[in-house]
Amino acid sequence: MPELPEVEALAQFLREHAVGAVVGRVDVAALSVVKTFDPPVTALSGRDVTGAGRWGKFLGMDCGGLWLITHLSRAGWLRWTDSPSQAPPKPGKGPLALRVHFFTPEGDTPAFDLTEAGTKKRLAVYVVHDPDQVPGIARLGPDALAVGEDRFAEILAGTTQRIKTALVDQALLAGIGNAYSDEILHTARISPFATAKSLAPDKVSELYATMRTVLLDAVDRSVGQDAARLKGEKRSGLRVHARTGMPCPVCGDGVREVAYSERSFQYCPTCQTGGKVLADRRMSRLLK
Repeated sequence: MPELPEVEALAQFLREHAVGAVVGRVDVAALSVVKTFDPPVTALSGRDVTGAGRWGKFLGMDCGGLWLITHLSRAGWLRWTDSPSQAPPKPGKGPLALRVHFFTPEGDTPAFDLTEAGTKKRLAVYVVHDPDQVPGIARLGPDALAVGEDRFAEILAGTTQRIKTALVDQALLAGIGNAYSDEILHTARISPFATAKSLAPDKVSELYATMRTVLLDAVDRSVGQDAARLKGEKRSGLRVHARTGMPCPVCGDGVREVAYSERSFQYCPTCQTGGKVLADRRMSRLLK
């Protein structure tokens, strides 16, 4: 799933490549992704692109006061092409969900595609006058890179959730997902199962600093990358997430996994839990 660093990089990519262009035709290949009907997506055509922004993990493009907002969810992505097909896509064919064509001042006609892999379609697109009209944006907590340390401490003190759950709760803190929460907790040497409100003040301060360091480092690596390379850049910077069974780069212990619902998270027992292996609910069920 694209998280704060990748979405920030995509927003910067749109600022560099789309701002100044005029929106041409908008092709909807999957009607289910469009979550608004007034204004219609056709209202974007003919508008100047004047900016791009990010709200947590939401990405938006300002088309002269009318915003195209998307949440890429778990398997969505933005793909830019300088030479798109001019033939309208066939609905329901392949991963393409929506294509936006542009006319640039130089006379070029690029486009970007919003795509989604897999069978579970969760990518969402909104056309609104104000980003706050998107329900998911209206519910967001403070951005993980904008929140101050005191407010961060108040947020953690006010929840009984495990710290892993609290970090990915977008209503508490916007922008962090499964991957970067694993990386932040590993770097801060905190168990994913620790209760957020029980963390000592000095540990909260360390966690705040670590969160900013991990996210800013990922933003620095991501911004400026071609949109097609961002996924690979994200994977190359991960130390524990999606590295189950591989040695921890800090201590050499094997990275472990806990599976729950449709997801899993990774951690290092030596670095984070005093050597204790956390219960994997998936394995627990198999052993019953």
